Amino acid sequence: MPPKKKQTNGSSHEQPTKSEQIAQPKEEPKEAPPSNESKHVKANGASKKRKSPPSSSDEPRKARRSARGIPSTPVDPIKLLNYLLSPSSLDLCRPKDEIEDLKNRGSNIRTYSTSTFTPFEELVCALILSRPIGHMLGLRSIRTIFNPPYEFTTSKKIHEAGFEGVRKALDAARTQHRQKTAEELVGMASMVVKDPEMDEDDLGMSGLRDACEKSVETEREMLGTSTKGLGKTGLDIFGRRVQGVWEEWYPFIDERTAKAVERLGLPGDAGKLREMMEEHWGKLEVKDVEGKGEEQRRKAFVRILERAVGADLEGNIESIKAEAA
Repeated sequence: MPPKKKQTNGSSHEQPTKSEQIAQPKEEPKEAPPSNESKHVKANGASKKRKSPPSSSDEPRKARRSARGIPSTPVDPIKLLNYLLSPSSLDLCRPKDEIEDLKNRGSNIRTYSTSTFTPFEELVCALILSRPIGHMLGLRSIRTIFNPPYEFTTSKKIHEAGFEGVRKALDAARTQHRQKTAEELVGMASMVVKDPEMDEDDLGMSGLRDACEKSVETEREMLGTSTKGLGKTGLDIFGRRVQGVWEEWYPFIDERTAKAVERLGLPGDAGKLREMMEEHWGKLEVKDVEGKGEEQRRKAFVRILERAVGADLEGNIESIKAEAA
């Protein structure tokens, strides 16, 4: 996947993004406004929105505005961290669509919320989630392509499926931007398969790591320049997850996640959140967090971030705080 010549500096310069929910599409939906973790801010001079006439949909909007006015619940940080680390918080941090899918297909299916992914799989997820689609559609797309009958978990499988095969899987996911996402996934996989210096089964991406000498800045630059469609948002999503196994990336919190963490009442600064967790490590319930020693600390850190941003995307920040209290 990486270029044969090492690049030494620079990083993606896309603008920071925001997120919002979108409705589930029917059939092949029309392009919706960017959402999930990838909504770009328009430049100055964009046209103003016209005021919509009153309608029956006004009532739900009023309800949401009043709900946001409810006073925030103060929570002891140790209780909050333990609740986020526990299985009890999970359903508040993922779409109801995923909960229903688990009921229908069984708990053994792989999901972005609970499964352990290889660094290559995390890169596939980051590319999908950086598309301008909603949280529900992004996670459904990941469940669809990583589970039977598709199981596109390696570059070789994606390359062999080709555009038509990957597009078929995305059609099954009933997501948006299927053509572009399929093109980008196949393009990424094809670069790895066709590069004689890369091992198509190198799911840990050690070839990239060796080429970059495990420099975070260089790895971000190489991934950004060699993977079409993977901009700043995608690199941030990848970094947030991969730091659990790539210790050089730890601690890292992207801007989008930092806001969610702060809304919960925790430090949005990566160093300060790490210090808080290390200071109270003996009080944290981490028995079901994978790894030992420093790896377990990193993976607990990642879980806190994932639960925080998931709860924010699902509009459940206050519910998390209320349950933790």
